[in-house]
Amino acid sequence: MLYHSESMKVSWEKEGIAKLVFDAQGAINKLDTRTIASLDEAVACLEQTPQLKGLIITSAKESFILGADITEFLTLFNAPAEQLTEWLNFANRLFNRIEDLPVPTVAALRKFTLGGGCECALTTDYRLATDDLRIGLPETKLGIMPGFGGSVRLPRLIGCDNALELITQGKIVTAGEALKLGLTDGIVQDDELINGSLMLLEQAISGRTNWQAQRQQKKAALQLHPAELQMSLITAKALVRQKAGKHYPAPMAAVNGIEAGAKLPRDEALRCETAHFVPLTRTLTAGALVSLFLNEQYVKGLTRQQTVLRDAPEQAAVIGAGIMGGGIAYQSAYSGIPVHLKDIQPAALQAGIDEAVKLLEKQCQSGKMTVVQAAGIRAAIHPVRHDNELSDCDIVVEAVVENKVIKQKVLADIEQQVSEHCILTSNTSSIPVSELAQALKRPHNFCGMHFFNPVPKMPLVEVIRGEKTSDDTIAAVVHYAHKMGKTPVVVGDCPGFFINRVLFPYLNAFSLLVSGGADIKTVDRVMEQEFGWPMGPALLLDVVGLDTANHVQHVMAEGYPGRMVVEEHNVISLFAGLKRLGQKSRLGFYRHIDDGKGHLQKQPDEQLEEVLAPLGRTPRDFTADEIIDRLMIPMVNEVIRCYEEGIISSPAEADLALVYGLGFPPFRGGIFRYLDDTSTRAFCEKAEQYSTLGPLYTIPDSLRAHAVNNTPYYPQPDSHPVTAQ
Repeated sequence: MLYHSESMKVSWEKEGIAKLVFDAQGAINKLDTRTIASLDEAVACLEQTPQLKGLIITSAKESFILGADITEFLTLFNAPAEQLTEWLNFANRLFNRIEDLPVPTVAALRKFTLGGGCECALTTDYRLATDDLRIGLPETKLGIMPGFGGSVRLPRLIGCDNALELITQGKIVTAGEALKLGLTDGIVQDDELINGSLMLLEQAISGRTNWQAQRQQKKAALQLHPAELQMSLITAKALVRQKAGKHYPAPMAAVNGIEAGAKLPRDEALRCETAHFVPLTRTLTAGALVSLFLNEQYVKGLTRQQTVLRDAPEQAAVIGAGIMGGGIAYQSAYSGIPVHLKDIQPAALQAGIDEAVKLLEKQCQSGKMTVVQAAGIRAAIHPVRHDNELSDCDIVVEAVVENKVIKQKVLADIEQQVSEHCILTSNTSSIPVSELAQALKRPHNFCGMHFFNPVPKMPLVEVIRGEKTSDDTIAAVVHYAHKMGKTPVVVGDCPGFFINRVLFPYLNAFSLLVSGGADIKTVDRVMEQEFGWPMGPALLLDVVGLDTANHVQHVMAEGYPGRMVVEEHNVISLFAGLKRLGQKSRLGFYRHIDDGKGHLQKQPDEQLEEVLAPLGRTPRDFTADEIIDRLMIPMVNEVIRCYEEGIISSPAEADLALVYGLGFPPFRGGIFRYLDDTSTRAFCEKAEQYSTLGPLYTIPDSLRAHAVNNTPYYPQPDSHPVTAQ
């Protein structure tokens, strides 16, 4: 044994050839500050071993290295820029020492080799992989860029165009793709990974391969004609501006860093990378995206706690074969859980089956699924007409019309046909679960399971706990949602639950703003381009359907009469009454025209102002800040109330649910992150200016309490990074 620590060991694999094995405590390897300190010691040991002729770097885990330790990021980001720069310089000097060892080196890679793990692999002369390799530099998805030499070595290894694409998009490629790119040098079976690495090294040691040339290419300036380089950079910048936009600065910073270091040798180019990396860590975007990632891990942990308590259902049923029902049935079958799809109307049942078939066809057309696989999934969806065909079900999802009386009858009828252990759920979007449970004999076996449309694309499922819902039922439904590939978040019971409850104050505020004279197209543009929503409130209402929105706003008004009152003259009711229902009627706030490819394109409606005339409004201009404040303050207030009441259990769950369920801008991290970044005190001071607009704008008591001392909702990171020197 040449070296041993809690995260790695170095030993002789064969005479003259050493093997450095990453083997951290726990299930995965990651490049945290402690591991980097150990790597520093291990490399020093190798540098002092005169009999060394070659080196293999590999992992004892299922994957190589999943990247840096993201739990350390916020602490590192919070450090003074000079300290962070010095720490990065230290890490880069360490990686350079691996690359500069006087012997050939090979990285033996399997499964996930991401971020810092990929950058570590780039330091070696050769990379050999198993066919399950997934490799890439996804740092831009966290609001930063490669910081351990990835933006320097990758362009020199696989070409500038390829590297720019992988880095700016944060792409993760397969073993086959990596081989084509030149990112790896071969693919072998898992049990041949070390033997194959030895063969590569022996060829290099004997002089049959020129490993020094491989190395020199990565250490030199980028070998590309100036005109070609300029064209690559211009194209990359144009694509970044188009796809990332101004709210996500990391991809453009990566391009600029590569450009700055392109004609410089390795060490100078690395300093350019660091100079572009450090400012990104100061951005709110990086903090928000890292926070969002940590929230994902937190919610996954909660899900794991539930899934160990109860097996996933083996046979499901969906009652109501509309678009939602067909989507839920498809998702269940796609995830390996056979499903009965029931509707009393033959035409509706066929429509649900057709929806599932359409989704399967799209998968086949995109190459994500074979026709045989699609046929197997279709066969797992069994259309039924009668309740007595559901006796073998473990779980039932009711997805009929959003009407309390109808839902209660359907659920009561189903309960009589299934076993006493069968779980019943409702896909209601607004009706309190405890009210629906009043019709049931076994309310402990019942909860809400609220999917979002379109089901295959939307990752969130709200699991709603009623007054009498058992823990076992919650565990079963969470497991089912998880098995379906969804992110379940358990919420408390109330009208609208969490997502719709916080959405409708936002939509009510939009209605008030329109009645106050705001230009609808301007409001949408501001909320999309300035705040960052995927669509503005008017387009969102068109997509949801103005009839649906009108129904739900009255449900919410009944549930929260003091705050969500529906004004007699409001734009949502007006449009619903005029049958301007949005996309479903091809006319709402916009005209929706079929583009001939199965997509609807919005177009302005020249008659919009005439349609709005019954509101008696006087058109006026609002600043972008006014529009954002008027729409967002009611949503923030309602989120805080949900937290106060225990409807949502933590800021982490709330923020993840908002991003996954509503499309809240990821670069803002969610409402609680938005509040922390704004500061609770500054938010309350701003909100006070709008207090005359009504109860939607009344600041909750707990938020005022936070504002007194400017207390954040998330724990604050340490002020200094852990040093590795």
